[in-house]
Amino acid sequence: MSASSPSSASVSSASVSPDSPHNAPAAPAAPAGSSLARDAVRALRSSQIREVANAGFGVADVLPFWFGESDRTTPSFIREAAAQALTRGDTFYTHNLGIAPLREALARYVSALHGPTSADNIAVTSAGVNALMLAAQLVVGAGDRVVAVTPLWPNLVEIPKILGASVETVSLGYGERGWTLDLDALLAALAPGTRMLMINSPNNPTGWVMTRDEQQAVLAHCRRHGIWIVADEVYERLYYGEAGELAAPSFLDLASRDERLICVNSFSKAWLMTGWRLGWMVAPRTLMDDLGKLVEYNTSCAPSFVQQAGIVAVEQGEASTRALVADLRASRDHLAAALARLPGVDVKVPHGAMYLFFRLAGAERSLDLCKSLVREAGLGLAPGSAFGPQGEGFVRWCYACDPARLDAGVERLARYLERGADQQGAR
Repeated sequence: MSASSPSSASVSSASVSPDSPHNAPAAPAAPAGSSLARDAVRALRSSQIREVANAGFGVADVLPFWFGESDRTTPSFIREAAAQALTRGDTFYTHNLGIAPLREALARYVSALHGPTSADNIAVTSAGVNALMLAAQLVVGAGDRVVAVTPLWPNLVEIPKILGASVETVSLGYGERGWTLDLDALLAALAPGTRMLMINSPNNPTGWVMTRDEQQAVLAHCRRHGIWIVADEVYERLYYGEAGELAAPSFLDLASRDERLICVNSFSKAWLMTGWRLGWMVAPRTLMDDLGKLVEYNTSCAPSFVQQAGIVAVEQGEASTRALVADLRASRDHLAAALARLPGVDVKVPHGAMYLFFRLAGAERSLDLCKSLVREAGLGLAPGSAFGPQGEGFVRWCYACDPARLDAGVERLARYLERGADQQGAR
């Protein structure tokens, strides 16, 4: 195009109006080192678990029990299913809500555990944490009030804040029976006008399991006041109840599928698929069209070959899951007994999940203590403060590993505590 063309002349400085953005003053530069992120994002708390793990870089021979992950690889029959799907060329986009065979397999799986459930109530997501974010995006907006039961995996408390909501917490209590819920305090917090309750049972980090009677009371209260329940039930199969109980009590046992209830689950725990990033939610059909839009704008869909592996996990993985739960129960009991013999340790045996969340001498500043344990003992635990102020004074130990590895960790903790006692005595 020549320099004398009309198009070229139309963008000359003489043709720009005074109100044009071309004449707008430049935005002020941010101070060096400052963040331009939204205030709500800047206010989010960073992961203290990651902070402790970072303290372990460069430290030789650390035993890491800080993350919520087994040391076992995904069962081979699941890995082989993914490999076969990749070989077939199963690498394309899928339906936003997941491929039909996986949604149908999940519907059968949920129905067997919790009563009739249609594939129309199932949405497949890119991990359980993605499902939690999507659930919040569906029902929570700026200025809404959310209630959460703590101590709690921080993602659940922080996700509503990203959307501009406020979060009020109700703490579990700790005593001779371990961690328990003050039901009256929770119901009082669920005042009219509350938009959503976020609750995790079996609970990370405490292992607390909500009883069916507690769920019934909370469900009835939320029905009366129109409050959404988002139930994080990713640990439901890691439950150590009576013989024959395959899952922890679930809100799905009590509620119809089209109530104000969203139950989130994941393949990470029961099928040892943490790195696969595959989850699902059970939600009212009336949400599904809008949920599909949100999935499109977040991730578009979960990877096709991962979904194919999910089908095999659900349909063929029951024996593997039951064996895992039996091993976890044995590891829980083994570690709890070993810790109980140490001075300064107060540990109670929980009914679910894969953690011991125990009181430890010196844990009043649990982040500092856990960093010290990494540097001085080569032992990696998660600080209680990572799960909210209600967790201060405690540390979390993931016992999803070989008992010999647990024994090595207990030995390191014992030596650390003994050195601390010797130093106290020398003063």
